[in-house]
Amino acid sequence: RGMSAAATRVLGASAARAPARLRARTSRGSSAVSRASAAPSSDMMRAGDAALLPPAIAAPHHPTYSIAEAIRAALEEDIADVGDISCLSTIPLETESTATLLAKADGVLAGQAIANQILAAVDPDVTVAWTKKDGDSVKYGDVFCEMRGKAHSILRAERVLLNFMQRMSGIATLTRKMADAAAPATMLETRKTVPGLRLPDKWAVLVGGGKNHRMGLFDMIMIKDNHIAASGSIEAAVRNAHAYLQANAMDDVKIEVETRTMDEVAVVIALLDDEAVDTSAVSRVMLDNMSLEDMAEAVRMFGGRVETEASGNVTLETVHPIGQTGVTFISSGALTHSVTALDISLNVETR
Repeated sequence: RGMSAAATRVLGASAARAPARLRARTSRGSSAVSRASAAPSSDMMRAGDAALLPPAIAAPHHPTYSIAEAIRAALEEDIADVGDISCLSTIPLETESTATLLAKADGVLAGQAIANQILAAVDPDVTVAWTKKDGDSVKYGDVFCEMRGKAHSILRAERVLLNFMQRMSGIATLTRKMADAAAPATMLETRKTVPGLRLPDKWAVLVGGGKNHRMGLFDMIMIKDNHIAASGSIEAAVRNAHAYLQANAMDDVKIEVETRTMDEVAVVIALLDDEAVDTSAVSRVMLDNMSLEDMAEAVRMFGGRVETEASGNVTLETVHPIGQTGVTFISSGALTHSVTALDISLNVETR
C-alpha cells in the first residue's frame, strides 16, 4: 500500500487530463510503432538510479516546495489506505511486464525527471529507458520511453506519472509556440498555477523555452493596481516598498510597478527622475492591457532604464505583434491556467 524504505530514500534525495488507456501492444494501431521505436534494452536503468540523475533542464528554486512531497501526496491520494484493488484483484503479484509511453500528439516533452522519481517512489527496481528528454519535440506515434518490472508497480505509477507528464508537456508545448512567436521578447508565466503544482508548472515553462516570473509573493515586490489603491498612490507604494526592503535588509529583492495608462507611465518616469525618491529597486514596469502603440511609446519613454513587461490579452494570435513593440517580457497566465494536456498513453505487455 505504501512506499518502500528505499523509495522513501530516493524521494528524500530528489529534492491532465487526457485519459490513458491500458492495452496490450498488439492493440490496433500501436503495435508496429511501439516495437519499431522502443528504447534499446542496453539503455535500461533502475528507476532508483535514474531518479538521482540531474534533469536535462533544472527545476526553478523554491525555498519550501518539495517535488518529493508532491509526488508522495499524488501517489497516496490514489490508493488511500486500501491499495490498488484493480491490480490486486486481477494480476498475480509476481507478474512482470514491459510498458511504453506513446505520444498521441505533437508537442514538447516535459516531466521526464518527475516520471523517474514517481517510478522510484513506487518501486526503485523498475527499469526505465528514454529516447527523448525534457525539452525534446515528440511527434504523434513516437514511443519515447520503455519500462520493465512488476506489473503492479508500473500500473500503480501509471496515472500519477501521466498526470504530471501530460500537464507539464502541455505547458511546455504552448510555451514553445508562444516563445517562438514572441521573440525578441521573452515569455513569462504568472502565479496562475494549479494549487500544489506551482513548481512543476513553472518548471514546464522553462522546459518549453520561457523564463520564470516571480515564484510567489515572497521573492519580488509587485505593486499592482490594488496595492496602489490601498496605498493611496504609485509614489506612496514605491516609497513604502523601498522602506520595507531597507528595514529588512532585502537588498537583492526587486520591485515591479504595474501601469495601465500612459498617465501612470508618466508618473513612474517622474519618480525615476526624482532624486528625492528612492527607486533603486524598481527594475521593471508592467504595461497592462495597453494598445500596441502605447506599449511601443512607453518602451521609448523608459529608454532602457527599466525592463518592461507586457501583460493582458496575450494569445498565440497577439503575442507576435506585442513582441515587436520592444518590451523586454511578455507574461501570460494562459500558459498554466488554460493548458491543454499533451496526449500520452502508457501501453503494457506481459512477459
